[in-house]
Amino acid sequence: VRLYAEYENYRKRTTAEKQAVYIDAYADVLKEILPVYDTLERALTMAGDTTDPAKLIEGIKLTLDMFTGALAKMGIERYGEPGEKFDPNLHNAVMHEESEAHGEGEITQVFQPGFKKGDRVLRFAMVKVAN
Repeated sequence: VRLYAEYENYRKRTTAEKQAVYIDAYADVLKEILPVYDTLERALTMAGDTTDPAKLIEGIKLTLDMFTGALAKMGIERYGEPGEKFDPNLHNAVMHEESEAHGEGEITQVFQPGFKKGDRVLRFAMVKVAN
């Protein structure tokens, strides 16, 4: 009975530790993303006040750079650019084209970039492949 009780305590403790690590991971991600949310919210309130579309575009670019920086801090890497070689482990070919100007299996257009963290693919890149 004592051994069983010790095992139950161990099981409950490890379950609680796993839950704490999970919550900490969420908190770390949100700490990086929430400033981007705040910036978008401020941009939305200021968008009605500005009549210069160039300023609005510049603000959007700065916010995108901020978001890209947050992803980089978390170790998330963007991939999938035209000219890269098609890799079925990283890319999802949604279109195909015959082209003399491009090599065999070369990506000609990217519809949606891919993202990965280390070796783990978070989202496959949706691409158009030549030949």
